Amino acid sequence: MSAVGAIVLAAGRSTRMGGPNKLIQTLGGKPLVRHAAEAALASTARPVVVVTGHDADAVRAALAGLSVAFTHNPAFATGLSTSLDVGLAALPDTAAGAVVMLADMPRVSGRIIDALVAAFEARPDVAAVVPTLSGEWGNPVLLARRIFAEVEALSGDEGARRLLVHRQDVLAVPIDDTAVAMDVDTPEALAALRRGEG
Repeated sequence: MSAVGAIVLAAGRSTRMGGPNKLIQTLGGKPLVRHAAEAALASTARPVVVVTGHDADAVRAALAGLSVAFTHNPAFATGLSTSLDVGLAALPDTAAGAVVMLADMPRVSGRIIDALVAAFEARPDVAAVVPTLSGEWGNPVLLARRIFAEVEALSGDEGARRLLVHRQDVLAVPIDDTAVAMDVDTPEALAALRRGEG
């Protein structure tokens, strides 16, 4: 079993969607958040922890039957950093790192996650493993336990990128898949993805 866990961040308010919770909108007959959780479960990362917040009951219902652990962020409205804290705290002490997944990236696959885990297992000295597409950073990002405390010190609506961008010990892994750069933030983005179904 991998010593790396997965955290699916599913607590946000979907403000840019203009109304409905995007994470329970469907793509290919499945809620977006379920795509993300199933990708994590298809990888070697364990455990898979889902951080809920806004619309928590609906998110849990969308993941019914999956072998994931849930943890709730009561402070979800204050931003992404608090959900990251809650997710990291839910991992077992034995976890050497965590793949941080955004629940609105439905095309990320277990294969992509495993590529990050394999890179980390080959280079356990790094602080993080970041997928790149055409030289640009994407998601998900694998964070090593040794920087968890720094990540937990973040505040507001910021993820770990600000910590990582100037570090020399971040391993970039080229991934030839647009999934690492494709999120669903707007109704237009979801409609475009749906047009590509099939």
